[in-house]
Amino acid sequence: MQYKAVVAALVAMAFAGVSYAQEFNDPAEFKKQREQLSMTPQGPQGKPWAQHLGDRMVDAAKYKKDGPVTICFSNAGIFNPWRVVGMHNLQAEAELHKDRIKELVVVDAEGKDDKQISDIEALVSGGKCDALIVSPNTTAALTPAVEAACAKLPVIVFDRGVATKCPVTYIHPVGGYGFGITSGEFIASKLPKGANVLALRIMPGVDVLETRYSAAKNIFDEAGLKVIGSEFTGSDRAKTKAVVEDYINRGEKIDAVWMDAGDTSTAALEAFEDAGLPYPVISGEDQQDFLRKWQKDKLTAIGPSYPTYQWRTAILGALDVLDGKQVPGPEWILPQPAITQDTLASYIDERMPPLHYSLCGCQDLPGYPELWGGKK
Repeated sequence: MQYKAVVAALVAMAFAGVSYAQEFNDPAEFKKQREQLSMTPQGPQGKPWAQHLGDRMVDAAKYKKDGPVTICFSNAGIFNPWRVVGMHNLQAEAELHKDRIKELVVVDAEGKDDKQISDIEALVSGGKCDALIVSPNTTAALTPAVEAACAKLPVIVFDRGVATKCPVTYIHPVGGYGFGITSGEFIASKLPKGANVLALRIMPGVDVLETRYSAAKNIFDEAGLKVIGSEFTGSDRAKTKAVVEDYINRGEKIDAVWMDAGDTSTAALEAFEDAGLPYPVISGEDQQDFLRKWQKDKLTAIGPSYPTYQWRTAILGALDVLDGKQVPGPEWILPQPAITQDTLASYIDERMPPLHYSLCGCQDLPGYPELWGGKK
């Protein structure tokens, strides 16, 4: 199997001026995802990347293709550690199936909508792909390109969504509302009415990020907490720390830091250390550096997750479709656990690098742990 990966370095994304075409504050979806967080998954025990929530299935018989297949992957980019871990997962899962996959073609959009639209058009028109996996950069901009691709070949979307039902299935953990519910309810449970929360966010316009914030904001409002700021940091550690320092220097009291992604959570905490202030209540994610700091400094924290094991599922889903099997759909909803104080120790692995995500589900994949930067 050959890999044709066009992988770019970190990109500087311009976030200002993004318009919002979608509604990301849906009470019905909020309710549904709250219920899904406590559902028992179906599928093989101990393999959450192969499990699903709910009973809905779609028939992929018309896409059955015998013999070795070419799977193409249009990736939004590799612009944060979460996506680096996920990409290793996807490639290693494909390696497990090299008897079935003759080629995995990976194209990186470098965080740019226009490039990803062109990437998808080129992959489809090239006629080489038997199935197309898409992780969209942003929701609205990529929808027309995905709809055009659906007319030509089976499409599997994962991670971020699009505003169309045309893909065979859309693979994702419970979702952004679930992430925001888990972290928002934890923070609300630890603070009195009237306390201040600073929200740190990656970027606007991405459904799974917008819904994280709307869910948490609703919970904060209901609890009488004050959101003193909602700031975009672009997953940049220096910018994250500078934003927090600015609030501290302005005399703002910060009782909690809520984050829509935890990759810069330790940078946010450094601002409190430098100012000689106690740590706030904080929501991070399942990244190793945050988990280690949480344990070492006895933080009041929670680690909601959007597990990177879903990158494994994307390959499994594409193969199931090309095998003509029934697959969970139109949404393939994966379990979405959170790390709590009670489970924290079990997710810390000193062999792995600080930016590794613990819920990778990658421990049984070829090349682990070295491929993910770990030590044996």
